[in-house]
Amino acid sequence: MRIHALDAEQALASLNTSAAGIHSSEAARRLAEYGPNHLEEVAHEHLLLRFAQEFTHFFAIILWIGAALAFAAEHFDPGQGMARLGVAIVGVIIINGIFSFWQEYKAERAVAALRQLLPQKVKALRDGEIVEILASELVPGDIVLLEEGDFIAADCRVIDAFGLRVNLSTVTGESLAQARNIEPSAEELPLHAKNIVLAGTSVVSGQGRAVVYATGMRTEFGRIAHLTQTAGETSSPLQREIARLSRIVAGLATGMGVTLFLVGQAIGLPTWENLLFAIGIIVANVPEGLLPTVTLSLAMATQRMARRNALVRHLPAVEALGSTTVICSDKTGTLTQNRMSVHQLWVGGAFLPCADLGMRAHLINDHRELFVNAALCHNLKEIEEQGRHILHGDPMEIALAEIGRKMAGDLEGFSRLDEIPFDTDRKRMSVLCETPQGRMLYCKGALETVLARCQFIHFDAGLAPLDDAARTRLLAAQDEMAGAGLRVLAFAHRTVSEEGMPEEEQGMVLAGLIGLEDPPRAEVPEAITRCVAAGIRIIMVTGDHPRTALAIARQIGMVRSEQPVVVSGEQLRLMSPTQLQLALDAPEIIFARVAAEQKMRIVEALKNKGEIVAVTGDGVNDAPALKTADIGIAMGIGGTDVAKAAADLILLDDNFASIVAAIEEGRAVFENIRKFLTYILSSNIPELIPYLAFVLFRIPLPLTILQILAVDLGTDMLPALALGAEKPDPAVMTRPPRTRSERLLSWGLIARAYLFLGILEAVAAMGVFFFVLEAGSWHYGDFLDRHQTLYLEATSACLATIVVTQMVNVYLCRHPQHSLLSYGLGGNRYLQIGILAELAVILFILYTPAGNWLFGTAPISGTIWLLATTCAAAMCLLEELRKRWLRQAVQG
Repeated sequence: MRIHALDAEQALASLNTSAAGIHSSEAARRLAEYGPNHLEEVAHEHLLLRFAQEFTHFFAIILWIGAALAFAAEHFDPGQGMARLGVAIVGVIIINGIFSFWQEYKAERAVAALRQLLPQKVKALRDGEIVEILASELVPGDIVLLEEGDFIAADCRVIDAFGLRVNLSTVTGESLAQARNIEPSAEELPLHAKNIVLAGTSVVSGQGRAVVYATGMRTEFGRIAHLTQTAGETSSPLQREIARLSRIVAGLATGMGVTLFLVGQAIGLPTWENLLFAIGIIVANVPEGLLPTVTLSLAMATQRMARRNALVRHLPAVEALGSTTVICSDKTGTLTQNRMSVHQLWVGGAFLPCADLGMRAHLINDHRELFVNAALCHNLKEIEEQGRHILHGDPMEIALAEIGRKMAGDLEGFSRLDEIPFDTDRKRMSVLCETPQGRMLYCKGALETVLARCQFIHFDAGLAPLDDAARTRLLAAQDEMAGAGLRVLAFAHRTVSEEGMPEEEQGMVLAGLIGLEDPPRAEVPEAITRCVAAGIRIIMVTGDHPRTALAIARQIGMVRSEQPVVVSGEQLRLMSPTQLQLALDAPEIIFARVAAEQKMRIVEALKNKGEIVAVTGDGVNDAPALKTADIGIAMGIGGTDVAKAAADLILLDDNFASIVAAIEEGRAVFENIRKFLTYILSSNIPELIPYLAFVLFRIPLPLTILQILAVDLGTDMLPALALGAEKPDPAVMTRPPRTRSERLLSWGLIARAYLFLGILEAVAAMGVFFFVLEAGSWHYGDFLDRHQTLYLEATSACLATIVVTQMVNVYLCRHPQHSLLSYGLGGNRYLQIGILAELAVILFILYTPAGNWLFGTAPISGTIWLLATTCAAAMCLLEELRKRWLRQAVQG
């Protein structure tokens, strides 16, 4: 029998369960039988296949061709050392392939691990108690509790519903929310039954209870899982630019190699040697490991962000964070502590501090309906945690329910029958309750929406008509409370006939106002100051009263002027897109009493003005704005499942200061990649100039192909990676955001790497090379055999000088302007490891028989090391002078 054709009791019986849920032991047995409630992942490429791909990309193919040519040259012209070159090139391919695969694999694992920090949880009934369990632990027969914003984790039959509407777009493609009830359905398919909620869909409004009848791949969503799962992340603009940059550099390097090959042919160099050297030039100038290194750098940044309570769901978000120019932030829970407490009441026509309630027993008795309303009108769940029953839900509703229960006393005989759920358009909610006095409708919400539905007001003297004078008093009371930074709610009630819930709340009695205090977070003022210094604008977008929003904005330093612009949701509704964009030109602006749907209009207007926008949200209706923004930020504690799924970043502590920390890390990633690029491009010049000198001036070749490869894929590899792991510069949040048009590879970076640092390294390397030749009595025009000791020592000295200058250069590249003395040699343990590894590699190359044989080197004396170190020190001094001149130019 189809479960949707059964009534609620029959549906429960068919699954051997009850409205109180199943026992924990039975749940464990069913979990073992039916398996975890999750979808099978899309099949990824096998690790071995992905590993093999690291040896078949464009640059690897060039190296394979080079190795093949070397072995062919050895075959046709033995004794020239080409076999050794071929072995070395194959070794380079293997090392680079392993390294690239390790970087990409580690980055992928890092992001996957971060995603596990926020597993989806559901509220279920086990052993008659409400418990919170992992969605993967759901089994057929579980009773789940549904409320607005929840993702539905399994196929369920509804057994209890209050205004329940669900979004089925992920399964059916329908964008309009569909109502759900408990009545049996005659539909043929469960997809169309009004009493079925399906895995992968979400609750738009209302609440209810449902019994699970299918989990995992047995759900409707499981059957179409291939439509909703993705095999990988999309690439970010930064990653695409790096790929573009790699192609440009590869094109230039290939063109340079071909040109030099033709020049070599023209001057009569042996064809085999000339061809191999051209390939060496191409390899020397192409940053093969750039893209995987960037991916790893982004992944490491996400790990640092997670430690600072910001969970990145998509790697592209890291880049966009660094260029954010505007943050549209909620107030409650993000700028404030979300620790609501009742601070003041307006009851009986007068203000009353909450602290004085205990001394006003007669007032509590006279106005008991106000406190009964506060105790009953909510969507809280009572959950057992560690043996205690606690209220779970919105902190504001918890504070109201606690004060209501405390003051109203015994509520036996009160039970909820139905509700009209809260939404951002109505700005109120109502519940229908059975009470000892008969059926009552209790309503709470924003004063302006509740007031229009009321006909009477409860003063100390009794009921009175709600005339203009009373309305004026109420509005003035609200303004005074909101001006003190309180969140103000109005409470009303009425008797209801046995016919049930009225279509519209009308003719109610206004019982009073309650003002709740939600103090600002202590760390927010400093975070806002940092944003201002960083050129980031902050706009508060809240559903609260304008005066409350303005009071909090002043407390946290978001607003400093006397007359900031405050736009209400009603005013926003009447604005055209052009008017909204013009309004956003105001230096200080607050949006209050704004519906969640209106957030998207604000975000779109800011993007049309060329801003890069980050927006926070926690509700189901915030999802469109989160998707529209450049960076969607959801709340990890108070956010709904729908909001989290739409977001790029999740705040694990719901704290605005964590957004600022994430932006700081995002900026650091961009800066670190620039440091990395400066470092690796600098070494291309001292690798290229020796060959140009060899071809143009007919001197002995100062640096062999193998020695070039030793620098690029041996000594430079780990220090370059360490630069990608640099912590954010303390001054990174004192600079304005970078523009959308700013390129990673700027002319300034190219000039510094190629025309300054690279030239200094080349001059040093060539100087030491000629120093060794002159000490060995070489004269210009003399021929040196490549096996001659003097030649081996001279090329070894050239190689050692490049490595030593690169050891210094890696520290110089840590900042483009600041002096080395200002940040020192510490602060990055990966850099120290990289330097030690670089030193170990060059010592192996120079002082071991294997290194001498493979790279064509010979041991060098201490004098050469001293000379190379002196050259590196001179390079450091000149770079420090350049940085000083640049700082003075910027300041002056």
